[in-house]
Amino acid sequence: MKNLFALVAVLAVSVILFTGCKKQANDGQTGQSQTTFTVGFDAEFPPYGFLGPDGKYKGFDLDLAAEVAKRNGWKMIPKAIDWAAKDGELSSGAIDCIWNGFTITEERKEQYTWSEPYVQNKQVILVKKGANLATFADLNGKIVAAQDGSSGAEAMESKLKETQEANAAFSFKEFKKIKDYVTAKTMLESGAIDALAVDNAVAEGFISKAPDTFVLFAEPLMFEEYGVGFKKGNTDLRDIVQRTLHEMVNDGTAAKICAHWATAEAENGGNAIDFILK
Repeated sequence: MKNLFALVAVLAVSVILFTGCKKQANDGQTGQSQTTFTVGFDAEFPPYGFLGPDGKYKGFDLDLAAEVAKRNGWKMIPKAIDWAAKDGELSSGAIDCIWNGFTITEERKEQYTWSEPYVQNKQVILVKKGANLATFADLNGKIVAAQDGSSGAEAMESKLKETQEANAAFSFKEFKKIKDYVTAKTMLESGAIDALAVDNAVAEGFISKAPDTFVLFAEPLMFEEYGVGFKKGNTDLRDIVQRTLHEMVNDGTAAKICAHWATAEAENGGNAIDFILK
């Protein structure tokens, strides 16, 4: 009888532990065996991913991801994440991929398994009109910012190092890493920062809504390409997503999604998305 009670107790504890475990994106399943597709994205990064006025997540990248999920019989789950915490979200299995204007860099190639590049972009420097700032040299002694964990932050640090090698006296007064672009825009507008490294599409969106407030440096900070980032070694899921993207290119679906967002960008004064996947 004691043995029976002990067995019942063990089973009860097992049930509690099992049901209490946090559900991960696909419970360890990848590729054809999975039923959901959880996409990590920055919810304040239009036009690639953002919260619309209707309270729903939308964007160019989310539309691509939703079509990929549909064609593979997966339930698409968009998950807004803290961009600076994206690595933890991916490595823990909370998301299946990072798909949101995610720049491919040499360093990141060592950290993630990547899709092929699908968008060409550039990092730019945004300042206030009338601030008498037009070139990188003008940022000497200024408060400069970028989104924490972004390629813009990496590019700004690289440009600073390069400039200091030629001019040791050059320095920023402060380099701030800010959680999101909406906060950064507010800080730039208020004068809390003097310049912001930002993705071109985001910058164009800011300018379209406040053309008398912001202006871009003529020279881009860097050119870059976007890809979909998967957990290192997860080639099965990457290959399925990549194959599906190529199918979407070949049957014209990708072009239709591009056209939709090109129209949306034009209406907001922005530039068309430079889709490069063939």
